[in-house]
Amino acid sequence: MSWISDHGLSWMQKLGVRIIGSGRIPKHVAFIMDGNRRFAKKHNVQKIEGHLKGFDRLSETLNWCLELGIKEVTVYAFSIENFKRTQDEVDGLMDLATEKFQRLLEEKDKLTEHGVHIRVIGNLDLLPIDLRRLMAKAMLMTKDNSKAILNIAFAYTGREEIMQGVKQTVHGVADGVLSTVDITQDLLSKTFYTNHSPIPDLLIRTSGEVRLSDFLLWQVSCSCVYFSNVLWPDFTVWDFLSAVFYYQRCHQNLKHVQHLENECDGLHQSITTEDFVLNLNKKRELYLAQLAN
Repeated sequence: MSWISDHGLSWMQKLGVRIIGSGRIPKHVAFIMDGNRRFAKKHNVQKIEGHLKGFDRLSETLNWCLELGIKEVTVYAFSIENFKRTQDEVDGLMDLATEKFQRLLEEKDKLTEHGVHIRVIGNLDLLPIDLRRLMAKAMLMTKDNSKAILNIAFAYTGREEIMQGVKQTVHGVADGVLSTVDITQDLLSKTFYTNHSPIPDLLIRTSGEVRLSDFLLWQVSCSCVYFSNVLWPDFTVWDFLSAVFYYQRCHQNLKHVQHLENECDGLHQSITTEDFVLNLNKKRELYLAQLAN
């Protein structure tokens, strides 16, 4: 299936989107797409079939987000912890990711039409070189698109992201670029893989699990969190709209939410050490260019 589904909505679903769309719409939604393996077990099929169904659901979900006007989406595609699964399953997931990113490169015109910018966040050094190269090409190919952003967390955990940020900051101090007084929450947030993104307004997790599983630990401290009992491949547009409606109720009922928003947004707005952050981003861009070539 294509990265952005061509499946249209029924008139009833379009009506639901219009009704929810009349309220406050989150600018950034994050998804923990949980339940693919349980879906496979439930339907007595191979685990990789469950992951394939999960990708199909992601494709449709991205279309729903575009329909609703959500500008940025972050999905938890592969945790570093997933490397502990059986070798057959890990190899199957790497092969599936390679196939899907190759398909993404072939859909350049469609991504350009929708203005989708792809970013992969995580420790790419942990991945096979062929997959890294495809990811780098996808990011570079779509870097000028600006209507919507899809962040794919692959070989990612929140703790590893924070650790990498701390290491970058320590190197900055050791090299004399930074001083200890420069080390602030704002600076640290600028060293993360997500440094170009605002905090998620809404985090959705499927499958009935009520934990974060080391996903965006720093970023979702001010986010509205919605837990759905359905398995990810069974996630429907109605489940999605229910989550957005829950987000709208959170903002209506919590009197202090605006204070939290302002506090959290501040972490991503002021830049205390512009040269350090600029050079860090340039190094990452150079790394992608080297991978792509």
